[in-house]
Amino acid sequence: MTKDLIVCTTPQETKVALLEDGVVSELFIEREAHRGVAGNIYKGRVTRVLPGMQSAFVDAGLERDAFLYVADVLEDLPENLLDEPEAPGGNGGGNGGQPPMLRDAPIEQRLHEGQEVVVQVAKEPLGTKGARITTHVSLPGRYLVFMPTVEHVGVSRKITDDEERRRLKALLKEIRQEHGGGGFIARTAGARADREEFIRDARYLTRIWDEVRAQASRPPAPALLHRELGLVQRLLRDLLSQDIASIRLDSPREFQTTLDLVSQLNPELASRVRLHNGPTSIMEEHGVSTELERALRSKVWLESGGYIVINQTEALVAIDVNTGRYTGKKALEETILKTNLEATKEIVRQIRLRDLGGIIVVDFIDMEERKSRQKMMSALDQELRRDRSPSKLLSVNEFGLVILTRKRVRQSLERILCQACPYCTGSGMIKSVTTVCSEIYDEVRKLAGDMGGHPLLLRVNPEVARALAGHEAGVLRDLTNLVGQEILVHGDPLLHQEQFDVVPR
Repeated sequence: MTKDLIVCTTPQETKVALLEDGVVSELFIEREAHRGVAGNIYKGRVTRVLPGMQSAFVDAGLERDAFLYVADVLEDLPENLLDEPEAPGGNGGGNGGQPPMLRDAPIEQRLHEGQEVVVQVAKEPLGTKGARITTHVSLPGRYLVFMPTVEHVGVSRKITDDEERRRLKALLKEIRQEHGGGGFIARTAGARADREEFIRDARYLTRIWDEVRAQASRPPAPALLHRELGLVQRLLRDLLSQDIASIRLDSPREFQTTLDLVSQLNPELASRVRLHNGPTSIMEEHGVSTELERALRSKVWLESGGYIVINQTEALVAIDVNTGRYTGKKALEETILKTNLEATKEIVRQIRLRDLGGIIVVDFIDMEERKSRQKMMSALDQELRRDRSPSKLLSVNEFGLVILTRKRVRQSLERILCQACPYCTGSGMIKSVTTVCSEIYDEVRKLAGDMGGHPLLLRVNPEVARALAGHEAGVLRDLTNLVGQEILVHGDPLLHQEQFDVVPR
């Protein structure tokens, strides 16, 4: 698979598209006025400790207080108490290196109001929720992730060769001793990398941490101690490899910055950095603009004629698969299987494209045969392996429902680019004209006794006014009989379809 990075830069925002074999697979948008905070390190002050929720709120200088859960709190302990054997499996440190006798300490024994803490943003603020933060700082580099608050080494799960995993673990243990402790994880890009590359990464990351600690001793909380790299630099750090066929940019300034960074990270790929000079915009030329528009629609058509419908809610994302115009050629089971298999590929692409996260429920078309369901699940699992964000398939049942979880760090593409409709206030539905006419009747009947026999003026939305003159004329006739006076209807385009005024004349 060949990959291309397409970068469009304006003074207001930066858009980056990742193309896989010419197809847009991921989209990233960063706006200068609302730059993301995930990965940033802050000096914050605890504002509230909630023993009942085993959590705390911290003022880190963001729009809302950030949320800190007890499992994400590292106790301020002597260094000898933080030393412990390497975590089994070499992939984590979910306990943050805390000794067994203190890992279960409640949050009220770890934090108190007014206390200053160094925290890192683990998840962007989402909707009305503040950012999720942690005291377990992790600093990603090209080949390594440095975790100064833990004492273990690990290797990316995507590196599957046992011999290479053993080599990397031994190498990281040596590097950890040379740098006086801390934890290191070898990233996927570190496979087959030599010792010097790891040492260079380790020096760079430990230097950043030293600067963070020096900054933390000076300014009062809240204060920003370290800002994560910009979008393009971050993606180059995480994605740059031999399978990147080209990096195309439309800004001369960003082109030079990117060329310098690629020359530093991987000099042999510098020739793949290119400046776009075509008559059309770089996004239109590579079909990114079209995919961006599609990513904001709920319905996505499949090549066979079937389609999927994607709906985001506060709690989860629901995806429905339908055969649509596709009728198949042979048996019903074969038609359904073909649609489901085609849908699995498009569903994963849309999940990545829209950056959907949390709980995702997919309602596939029900299949009778067990081998068909197994084939579909295998295809879905295979597609998910291409996704960089961690995900997990939880279940599939006889009704065709598949539940999966995907790590959510930032807001989805829809949340970044769109806002709630001011007309329906985000519900996606409004009361029908017939319902509004019925409500008008109830309101006039309630007020009729206080009108003193005066004629009435109804101020309504033009759509409601047309209905009262047409198929809902019976409502107006009944109201006239009820009040015994003439009722004048005035259509006001400034009124919401659900709003109306009953005014005596």
